[in-house]
Amino acid sequence: MTDQEIADFLAEPHLCRIGTIGPKRPGGAPNTVHLVAMNYGFLDGLPAFWTYKKAQKTKNLERDPSISMLVDTGVLYPELKGVSIQGRGELIYDEDAVLALADSLAERYGLPDDARASAPKRAVVRVIADKTMSWDHAKLDGNY
Repeated sequence: MTDQEIADFLAEPHLCRIGTIGPKRPGGAPNTVHLVAMNYGFLDGLPAFWTYKKAQKTKNLERDPSISMLVDTGVLYPELKGVSIQGRGELIYDEDAVLALADSLAERYGLPDDARASAPKRAVVRVIADKTMSWDHAKLDGNY
């Protein structure tokens, strides 16, 4: 996809999957990857989501800011379309930023009336891209 097509796709209210790196495991075993499905919005033009300050993904990002974000659609192969972002998750604990993101989420998905009341318990994670990959199988026109 072009940069504009990526921006247009991400502007739609899709579900995303967030991957963070879990804690070191005993005996030299590889770290686990913590994957979760999230709604996302935008803060200062960057994709962002909110999470509880005590959530596993928050703890993971405090230890290692590496993050991946996947937004995809489609069921059949020729319908598959998506964007994968690899980069750094910037944790923001400022309540005004949390409320600004709540407004973005509400505009995209709607939020329960009491959702903003949880702001003091939440943090924002902005996804700062180091690498962005995209695909749109509809552009293959059946040639795969």
